[in-house]
Amino acid sequence: MDQFKSMTEFQFPFQSTYTELPEVFFSKLSPTPVADPDIVIFNQKLADEIGLDLSQINEEEKTNFFSGNLLPKGGKPFAQAYAGHQFGNFTMLGDGRALMLGEHLTPSGQRLDFQFKGSGRTPYSRGGDGRAALGPMLREYVISEAMHNLGIPTTRSLAVVSTGEKVYRENELPGAILTRIAASHIRVGTFEFASLHEDKAILQSLLDYLIKRHFPGIKEMSNQPLALLEAVIEQQADLISQWMRVGFIHGVMNTDNMALSGETIDYGPCAFMDLFAPDTVFSSIDQKGRYAYANQPYIAQWNVARLAESLLPLMHSKREEAIEMAEDSLNAFEEIYKNKWLSMMGSKLGLAKTSAGDENLVTELLDIMHQNGSDYTNTFRDLSKPELPNEKIFTSEKFRSWHTRWKERLGKEKNGLESSFARMRSVNPAVIPRNHRVEEALEAGEKGDLDPLSSLLKAIENPYQDGDHLMPYQSPPEPSEKVYQTFCGT
Repeated sequence: MDQFKSMTEFQFPFQSTYTELPEVFFSKLSPTPVADPDIVIFNQKLADEIGLDLSQINEEEKTNFFSGNLLPKGGKPFAQAYAGHQFGNFTMLGDGRALMLGEHLTPSGQRLDFQFKGSGRTPYSRGGDGRAALGPMLREYVISEAMHNLGIPTTRSLAVVSTGEKVYRENELPGAILTRIAASHIRVGTFEFASLHEDKAILQSLLDYLIKRHFPGIKEMSNQPLALLEAVIEQQADLISQWMRVGFIHGVMNTDNMALSGETIDYGPCAFMDLFAPDTVFSSIDQKGRYAYANQPYIAQWNVARLAESLLPLMHSKREEAIEMAEDSLNAFEEIYKNKWLSMMGSKLGLAKTSAGDENLVTELLDIMHQNGSDYTNTFRDLSKPELPNEKIFTSEKFRSWHTRWKERLGKEKNGLESSFARMRSVNPAVIPRNHRVEEALEAGEKGDLDPLSSLLKAIENPYQDGDHLMPYQSPPEPSEKVYQTFCGT
């Protein structure tokens, strides 16, 4: 196989502002060629949204492009360096199986990263093979598209290409490369990495770059690092409240998986909760429940505290003063999140604005759902229907008492009952990518049958709209169908 010919006719206008940072932040290298690439799935809708025109290349060149076998003329790929706390333990990291192709400007002027996952070894691979298996790459495609359709900030998946090679994990698996699109890949762990160098110039350069790219309003503020911390607190509290709204469990909320673009990033052992249980964990490696559903806001605050520690040298010349500033901001996280959570949960119950007593209304319903083993998604969706279905929870005495008080509360809404129900239908999805259906589609996809995957993607395309085609995807799994653990696939 020829090594990396440049496409003579395909001159993709990638930019690379990230490589203007000090060289400690990245390593320039090319993808490792693959044997027999084939496009498994391509997100044409996303390509159209971001103004990606591939009409100048043929299908073979397109396949080779998304496998890394051919690079656009002038392309300068690189792997990013970063650190991170993984399950509370600090370690040096970096893109061990990922490469940044460059930055793409959309017609509206938005700057987006193009990144390969599974493109081969890098200086940060730490003994790994730098490759990815087809199943986990398809999982990221499905879940990231579901999150986007649900209206939650997320990275997107543009393409999955099979490599024609095998990767070896617990078993022999078909290899693949994912092309990921993100507002950026700057993480809390990137700042942790910068602070390790004990060089304020390096840390300042990263801060300046992040502010210019994502927080331009901070540029005129007197204490930019403190203002950034407060902006990230607001951003992450909002993101986590949206995860909680749809029952999403990230699975591995390490600091290297918290993107400072405010997007959900890295879909490894993630899943959507079926039966409501605050302690739900899906990740096979989360043995103590650190990243359980109910713990996600606390972990977000913990992660942001690690960002604050990294920024201390820039906040104030006196460390004690800097710590006091950071602690004041971090202590506000809980109240900020609680207000966002209550407002979000109020909207799930049809309330335009929450008031005194509404928190009890919310928590009582969640307690009843937990006690009855009720489905999280379906219960909230059913509440907006004219008639409640014959489900166990709706026949219980506690629920009937709660339901009476809820209807009385809805009666105080200014815009009427139908407005409340419409609000509920706009935030409570009719369908989510349930884990047993995702696994079913991935297993078929690994064997070359993409029909279940296509049907699943179609079902989650408009998650707030009802339809008969959704019925196979709305029911919780039968006991024999339950998937109790998901895996990173690294």
